[in-house]
Amino acid sequence: MSARFDIGRIDDVIHGRLRLGVMAYLANAEVADFNELKSVLEVTQGNLSVQLRKLEEAGYVAIEKGFLGRRPRTRVRITAAGRTAFAAYLDALGQLIGPPPPA
Repeated sequence: MSARFDIGRIDDVIHGRLRLGVMAYLANAEVADFNELKSVLEVTQGNLSVQLRKLEEAGYVAIEKGFLGRRPRTRVRITAAGRTAFAAYLDALGQLIGPPPPA
């Protein structure tokens, strides 16, 4: 087996479809409101909450709760550790897939 093919480098926390979507979105946006993520990812509030909690427990996102006027507001921000983990995840995935075939 090739040393390049190391499935163990895939971060299971990020690899779930919804968590991957959150990380990909935040990698570009840096911060997003909960409802923005819910809309973009087309998921239920409960499902998003559970997946965000997993990312938060891993230290990949920070969740900030507050108010905008009288309305509750939850914002999700990618952390430095999250950005590093996401870059490593993408690198590991790239290693598994390999270079594109010549055109």
